[in-house]
Amino acid sequence: MIICFGCSWPMSVYKSIKSRTTKGKSLQFECLVWIGYVFGIVGKIITDNITYVFVFYVINIIMVSIDLGFYYRNYKLDKLADEAAKGITAG
Repeated sequence: MIICFGCSWPMSVYKSIKSRTTKGKSLQFECLVWIGYVFGIVGKIITDNITYVFVFYVINIIMVSIDLGFYYRNYKLDKLADEAAKGITAG
């Protein structure tokens, strides 16, 4: 499961970069996944169960964090596009 998620996040980041919009994205979903990875990492550290799986948790949380960063960039771009569209229709 963690490897499949690990393969999916780079595709999600790529989509965020190329689409330049938040349409089709869920901030709540990404935040919940990010929190899940935090708990997974903390759980591995607390139980002193650092295995190879820990590396995948870290890689995945980094990818989700990058995707969240692009979400906020794209949110700003969406707002600018909405304002520009309003300016065109108002003018």
